[in-house]
Amino acid sequence: MTRTVPSFELLPGAAESPVLLHVPHSARAVPAKVRAGIVLDDAGLERELDHITDAHTAELAERAAALAGVTPWRFVNRLSRLVVDPERFPDEREEMLAVGMGAVYTRTTHRAELRGAGTDPGPLLDRYFRPYAHAMTEAVADRLAATGRAVIVDVHSYPAEPLPYELHAAGPRPPVCLGTDAFHTPAELTEAARKAFAGCGETGLDSPFAGTYVPLEFHGRDARVGALMVEIRRDTYMAEPGGPAGPGLERLAAALAALVDAV
Repeated sequence: MTRTVPSFELLPGAAESPVLLHVPHSARAVPAKVRAGIVLDDAGLERELDHITDAHTAELAERAAALAGVTPWRFVNRLSRLVVDPERFPDEREEMLAVGMGAVYTRTTHRAELRGAGTDPGPLLDRYFRPYAHAMTEAVADRLAATGRAVIVDVHSYPAEPLPYELHAAGPRPPVCLGTDAFHTPAELTEAARKAFAGCGETGLDSPFAGTYVPLEFHGRDARVGALMVEIRRDTYMAEPGGPAGPGLERLAAALAALVDAV
């Protein structure tokens, strides 16, 4: 019997914790029905997964949660972002549509064809994107109800060298990039992250990736929801592309735990 992989998972933390570690891009699983719509052969798909997956970030969040003084909540995508990317806008607001990488990707990291021309994103949005967004919205609402605030920390990674799909590849690529939002990222949250990751090398802001994820129900509306994206350069903790984690993962987990405890 084939085991069904859940689309996402909410892993409870301490009742008093406002922190939600969000891990959207760590998985490689692609359901068979979705795989049928991808034009790459099996070897090509594996190579693409090596490049596009934020490998080991779910493990990083898990270790950080175990180290934190107050256990944060974790919301983890269990399917590859090649199924849907839950952090994209599902409409024309999404700038990555310019390279075929909106909520449903049609092009690869190297701008090759991923799905056939004329692919209708609607069924994938209905089956995967909208339930994920609804569940994440409920998770944030639950933290607001329990603690009066919510702090979303997006856990990502990015390659040491730019990939062809990147729209803003010309800027710095520090060991740790902090993505911020003018409304949802208060200065004290950014400063707490800088201090927490001080031992992990240079920390930069919004380059090569900017912004952070907030469910649309709260986005730009509810200042009680704080948010920060943590983008870790992959060569600091793993073999690229798609290789095993190294000792850097433990240092980063300790830093992420320090950030959780600081907020």
